[in-house]
Amino acid sequence: MGGLTSSTIGRKYAMALSAMFLLIFLIMHLAVNFLSVISADVFNEASHFMGNNPLIQFLMQPVLLVAVLFHFVMGFILEIKNKKARPVGYAVNGASANSTWMSRNMIISGAVILAFLALHLYQFWLPTISKNYFDGAITGTDYDHMKGKFSELWTVVAYVIAFVLLGLHLAHGFQSSFQSIGARHPQYTPAIKAIGNWYSVLIPAGFIFVALFHFLT
Repeated sequence: MGGLTSSTIGRKYAMALSAMFLLIFLIMHLAVNFLSVISADVFNEASHFMGNNPLIQFLMQPVLLVAVLFHFVMGFILEIKNKKARPVGYAVNGASANSTWMSRNMIISGAVILAFLALHLYQFWLPTISKNYFDGAITGTDYDHMKGKFSELWTVVAYVIAFVLLGLHLAHGFQSSFQSIGARHPQYTPAIKAIGNWYSVLIPAGFIFVALFHFLT
């Protein structure tokens, strides 16, 4: 039993660390995407740098993909284990009183976000890899490619839905990740919660704004 508990704690700790890595990545990704709103040339330069820098392509990018897969797979495993370990009486009668809807359905939001991520990789990452390494064709610049994708209504709708769910996912996951590594104290927990609330709104809103901007302009 002790070994199982330690293993579960270890998995939660590792998942929290992967979550923090992804939180940092989202900020960087939004910063680059937001350049497309400011200047097409600046965005193209940034995109070219990101797509042709060996450190990013052959170190950071594989690490990022592993972190994403690890985070979601571990999340599904922990959620399944939690549901099996949770008493039936609590699940039926006390769930809504003891937790939020999002905290009880992280696996649902996670699955939708993972599906959206597959779409995002198909629309943006694969064409870039094809262009850089396999002489694949992207019509125009990276900015033109982004503009073309966001001219499609269904793509924009999918992005809006996915990032709304991401915001709800982050609203619970941000604070939870800090708690999992032991960062729980009356002095700084309120600050972590406040930062998490702002993060879960501003980051998804930023991505939605970029998509809507290109669709409307």
